[in-house]
Amino acid sequence: MSEPPGNRLGKFLATGAGAGYVPVLPGTAGTVVAIPLALALASVAEHWGLLAYALALGLAVIAALWSSAVMAKATGQKDPSVVVVDEMVGYLVAVALMPPTWERLLAAFLLFRLFDIVKPPPCRQAERLPGALGIVTDDLVAGLYTNLLVRLYMASGLAGAAMTW
Repeated sequence: MSEPPGNRLGKFLATGAGAGYVPVLPGTAGTVVAIPLALALASVAEHWGLLAYALALGLAVIAALWSSAVMAKATGQKDPSVVVVDEMVGYLVAVALMPPTWERLLAAFLLFRLFDIVKPPPCRQAERLPGALGIVTDDLVAGLYTNLLVRLYMASGLAGAAMTW
């Protein structure tokens, strides 16, 4: 018996189009996959406005919750390592509503990966939520932390000073 199309789509999305199967650092691979999505979302904001941006980001989070639940059920694991859609939406939150300069994208990438690995409070607590909420929410919180720190860094003027080295 073949697998239902919804399961195939869920697994495809959950693994970031296969990035989750990278044998070393799959979460980092998933975050890399999110960079072009972040650029696309920035274009949505520029051309169609903030409401369209918010809807697109909201749909991405809903897709992450659904697809990670599909993959968790398929593998029988609470948080399968092949699921990287959580890192993808976490990174989208990390760069939300910021001009997508290479400095911001890189700073957000590095900080987000740090927060995703270290899991400062309440990331660790969010990870304990049941099912897909636990898979995705810790990365959304890490994305929020990242977004705030990148904004503070850029506003501080240190970013410009660092570029003159």
